[in-house]
Amino acid sequence: MFKKILIANRGEIACRVIKTARKMGIATVAVYSDADANALHVSMADEAVHIGAAASAQSYLVIDNILDAIRKTGADAVHPGYGFLSENSAFAAALAKQGVAFIGPPVGAIEAMGDKITSKKIAAEAGVNIVPGHMGLIADADEAVRIAASIGYPVMIKASAGGGGKGMRIAWDDNEAREGFQSSKNEAKNAFGDDRIFIEKFVTQPRHIEIQVLGDQHGNMIHLGERECSIQRRNQKVIEEAPSPFLDEATRKAMGEQAVALAKAVGYHSAGTVEFIVDGERNFYFLEMNTRLQVEHPVTELVTGIDLVEQMIRVAAGETLQLGQTDVKLEGWAIESRLYAEDPYRNFLPSIGRLTRYRPPEERERADGTRIRNDTGVYEGGEISMFYDPMIAKLCTWAPGEGPSARVRAIDAMSAALDEFELEGVGHNLPFLSAVMNQERFRAGRLTTAYIAEEFPDGFDSVELDKGSARKLAAVAAVVNYVIQQRATAISGTIGNHARRVTDSWIVQIGPYEEKLSIRCEAAGFVLTFADGHDLHVDNRWKPGQTKARFKLGSDALTVKINPGIASIRMRWRGFDLQARVQTARVAELHKLMPIKLPADTSKMLLCPMPGMITSINVGVGDAVEAGQTLATVEAMKMENSLRAERRGVVKSIEVEVGATLAADALIMQFD
Repeated sequence: MFKKILIANRGEIACRVIKTARKMGIATVAVYSDADANALHVSMADEAVHIGAAASAQSYLVIDNILDAIRKTGADAVHPGYGFLSENSAFAAALAKQGVAFIGPPVGAIEAMGDKITSKKIAAEAGVNIVPGHMGLIADADEAVRIAASIGYPVMIKASAGGGGKGMRIAWDDNEAREGFQSSKNEAKNAFGDDRIFIEKFVTQPRHIEIQVLGDQHGNMIHLGERECSIQRRNQKVIEEAPSPFLDEATRKAMGEQAVALAKAVGYHSAGTVEFIVDGERNFYFLEMNTRLQVEHPVTELVTGIDLVEQMIRVAAGETLQLGQTDVKLEGWAIESRLYAEDPYRNFLPSIGRLTRYRPPEERERADGTRIRNDTGVYEGGEISMFYDPMIAKLCTWAPGEGPSARVRAIDAMSAALDEFELEGVGHNLPFLSAVMNQERFRAGRLTTAYIAEEFPDGFDSVELDKGSARKLAAVAAVVNYVIQQRATAISGTIGNHARRVTDSWIVQIGPYEEKLSIRCEAAGFVLTFADGHDLHVDNRWKPGQTKARFKLGSDALTVKINPGIASIRMRWRGFDLQARVQTARVAELHKLMPIKLPADTSKMLLCPMPGMITSINVGVGDAVEAGQTLATVEAMKMENSLRAERRGVVKSIEVEVGATLAADALIMQFD
């Protein structure tokens, strides 16, 4: 067995590998860039080596820098994680030349499956179903348009060396094919150093379902069931689960057998994933094979009980798999939510900055048998950098049982875990994840890769408040306000002899709803009486200063994030993000007379929607522009974002140059 493993990666996956290596008694080496000097993976490893500047092209992607770190530390094996050099055959070959084990597949398999065009040809020869498309390289945008039209719209434009949603565009007409081709080439070149593009038919109403495979160097190959990865945004997975709520046993068996056949065809060993697109009739087609560990591997580990990182290490050390296909049992249901530093209220634009508060739920098995797991690479006080992927954590829940009931329990556990997760300092998608968990369509398992676009066609703008939820949150706000008022009177009572009494009657305004209620304090909590005569007992354990409160409202248990302000109380729960005003009748009456402050007029400005770098300016001063026309392009966290005109106008001024690094809301140009 290896004595020391170097992890050629960063963030949560580096931390994940370190945990398993530590369990196996293997020393670890972290590598880090200038931006990651204080990163969590650096402090967790036994040793750490600096490998270059913040940009990944000058650090994590530089093979010579990694090799130098290996020589300095004497590591005898390297785990590449995912992304960066994990599917770089030149890196694997360089390690072999140095006599260092690569904890991954053989070079030939990486080369064969790393090129999506070659991989589809091999898949077809191995008897794997493939999607119709053009497998040859495409010279320019004109050829891309001709090919797309011949295949028939819609089509998927994809980078041959792509992954993680980078270099992928869906085109529904010639214009989108032309623009998507160029954007895909640019993203692919920046992310992978390879701008080759191919085009295939886009399957409508598709599900993205993948099969985990695992093989050793002695010819043994098995699959570990499937993962449902259909909840995606811009082809980037957001929520995954295992097993899939859609597959039947016959389809699962057929997909698993084809995945194993493909892996054997390329002499694969280690962990890998064969991705399929599945239509509404359970017809499935090969998409690609990822010759590495997948981001969503925890859900497979939770339902199989198999540590995939440990298996990868043992396989790389030459050990024989101790598992056969009949040994693989899928037990329970697992859900994974990816927490990203992306602001859902601003069309999921990347966010950077310091994590002023980071308090994930405790990883444990709960009284009802459900479990929580949180894979992360950050900590409170740490920085989310503009140089890397915006992932903060992967929150997972598992529930025992089988079928729809187990799935619902896993979803309910995830909803509760998201309620408990405290995250401040950067924009993040936690409210969005909470909203999805409580959607009827998601809970019913009616998923496609278009789920987010269909359910949130105008973007995400919190959750529409219903009367039942409004009453629950109004009760919470009333109790929080009462506790604050009680404390204030107690403090004033210690100063003089004229302590005032807290009034019993309040009006709570929350969203479009108004609740009139009275509140009285009892030994076991509070009793709220609403205007309609309904009584509600509230068991409260919140104290002023706490940012998270657990309440029991009748038979309902709630965990709500609380931020009291001067005039209102901010409450976040199940995707709601609301300000509640708790006032006396007279104050509420006067508040309705207050003028409403209007936001500043920015209709004649183009503002940078996220922190990033300007990679192109597509217009000049004096140019007339039309609605929908591309004005500029911003690159942030390895993704290109086209900024378009919202209406017709004339460019008055351009305030930045190509190459400028901008903060969110920085002025780019103005219009007459």
